[in-house]
Amino acid sequence: MAESLEVDLVATDGKVWSGSARQVSAPAADGEIGILAGHTPILSVLRAGEVRVRPADGGEPLVWHVEGGFLSVDSDHVTVVVDAIKAASAATTH
Repeated sequence: MAESLEVDLVATDGKVWSGSARQVSAPAADGEIGILAGHTPILSVLRAGEVRVRPADGGEPLVWHVEGGFLSVDSDHVTVVVDAIKAASAATTH
């Protein structure tokens, strides 16, 4: 089993962040969802809240405030598509 996830965070105007991560947390419509390597495939609607990515290299967590969208997980690849996004931490510039 893989130990990391490949993550793409995309807004309406283009890619916000892409890279390897150990964990992704997002505000799903029914509550907070946490994704680790090996997670079963899922498609979830997102509500307003924070998307958090823990990079695979152990760096500081990256945090963005989003205004809805959706999250898809398949074969350790996480795609987060958001309606609107704002950086909530200084470490989000990639």
